[in-house]
Amino acid sequence: MNDISPFLYNSRFKHIGLIGRAGKSSVTHTLNQLIDLLHRWGLVTIIDTSTASIEGILIDFNHTDENHIKIVPRQRMGEYCDLVIVVGGDGSILQAGSLLAGTGVPVLGVNRGRLGFLADINPDQLEKQLTDILNGHYHTDERFLLKMQVIGEDDDNVPTVFHESFALNDVVLHAGKSVHTIDFSLHIDDIAVYRQHADGLIISTPTGSTAYSLSAGGPIIHPSLDAICLVPMHPHTLSSRPIVVAGTSKIAININKDNRTLPMVSSDGEASVPVDGNQTLLITKHDKSLILLHPIGIDFYQACRTKLNWSLYSDEFALVEDK
Repeated sequence: MNDISPFLYNSRFKHIGLIGRAGKSSVTHTLNQLIDLLHRWGLVTIIDTSTASIEGILIDFNHTDENHIKIVPRQRMGEYCDLVIVVGGDGSILQAGSLLAGTGVPVLGVNRGRLGFLADINPDQLEKQLTDILNGHYHTDERFLLKMQVIGEDDDNVPTVFHESFALNDVVLHAGKSVHTIDFSLHIDDIAVYRQHADGLIISTPTGSTAYSLSAGGPIIHPSLDAICLVPMHPHTLSSRPIVVAGTSKIAININKDNRTLPMVSSDGEASVPVDGNQTLLITKHDKSLILLHPIGIDFYQACRTKLNWSLYSDEFALVEDK
């Protein structure tokens, strides 16, 4: 039975990408459910090569065509899709976000992770919530990214960018496998802020304020704010506190010479790279942003209530007994 719905002719999303990560049967199950739904609804399904190779994915490779299903490299998903659905947790959305930032293609998350702050769709309500979205019942918000550069001089004393990456959540300076603290200096907009001994420093976007930054004692920042948060990790002073600065700030970190370890830096938990005493770690706002799509009724405070148990009620706190 081909139950094509009338809304599909008016929906702006007719080429829908699917991204998932191998190793979890629930992710595979949801991906197969989406493949079936999109096929029944007459929409073109775009799947990246990594997702298509997941064991258990139900794709008939002998009958893939542009009218039904198309397999493309992950880095080119933004060229083919009107909407990308990511099945997994926040980590999967972070990976997809680095590829889709600046493309204008919105990202919708189906939560198959542990917390899923960025993934709004409940797998048990997948068909209903996706139908509502395709009917135009959704809202979007724009999240900015950070650009991280490790800058120094080459053998000819020419200024050189040794590493560059982007982060939707955070950039983390850390001590790697060492148990020693890092001795570093922080400048913001070329103004000296402090010299710090700590396990590291988390530089977070509002999106990342509910991730590693929150675990380290940082504030929760509404995603609509144009701000960056700097959270020291186990600082060697009781007076060190998180700092929230303007999103336009230029953040520069220098490693002081008397360190007993080679500090490392990572963007969104990806592979770390070293930063030595002759280099500067420069962090600024990226000129590209990521568009997240949300079902109606889902907002930031609702996510905080459900993910962080803000409204958890216990009978022991009741002043009046229920009758």
